[in-house]
Amino acid sequence: MSLLAPVRRDRVIAELPPCFTKEAALHTRTSFHSKVVGMCQAQRTGTVGFCKDSFDKNYKATIGVDFEMERFEVLGVPFSLQLWDTAGQERFKCIASTYYRGAQAIILVFDVNDVTSLDHTRQWLADALKENNPSSVILFLVGTKKDLSSPAQYSLMEKDALKVAKEMQAEYWAVSSLTGENVREFFFRVAAQTFEGSVLAELEKSSARRIGDIVRITSDERDLYLTEKRRHAKCCQ
Repeated sequence: MSLLAPVRRDRVIAELPPCFTKEAALHTRTSFHSKVVGMCQAQRTGTVGFCKDSFDKNYKATIGVDFEMERFEVLGVPFSLQLWDTAGQERFKCIASTYYRGAQAIILVFDVNDVTSLDHTRQWLADALKENNPSSVILFLVGTKKDLSSPAQYSLMEKDALKVAKEMQAEYWAVSSLTGENVREFFFRVAAQTFEGSVLAELEKSSARRIGDIVRITSDERDLYLTEKRRHAKCCQ
């Protein structure tokens, strides 16, 4: 008996979802890379899947780290998107940094009604890139609470956000958790972009390896992905 829940029909991705604004998007094409499409058509196996679909007014701020997993089907292939939500407070900085490592996408979130939070995203990005290769991650700059901003106020903030996104080489989105505006579209975009990146990276590693191949790690290699720094970290203790 399988313990995996079936992918919901409304989470099937057949085409690359459109970007929010072309002024701040590195990838504006509408179709997946031809190599990705070909690989998925040749072997539709393997797992390379807005979590609540509701708005909770009593939601408590993240303490340390929170985790969610969402399942999608991209080009006929099951895909699990792991979402790690790290707290922005300085006192959780050391704890959160350990969860940045090996990320395929970095999502920097700010309040569109608070220009200070936009300024802070530069430092959050710097912290995240200490644990990742800048050339191997997809960056997203996301403005939240759009429902609380008037059209005139948002227009001014958007200009600043687009400028910051361009500096970061990040894709910019504005969303509202209360109304649901662009939330679904954004996570579809993240899922599609990370899926394509995963497949292309795997193809670059080895032309002999196919989607669905199992990589076995023996007990002697159990710390293969654990760096010396992480094994002996003493901060936050």
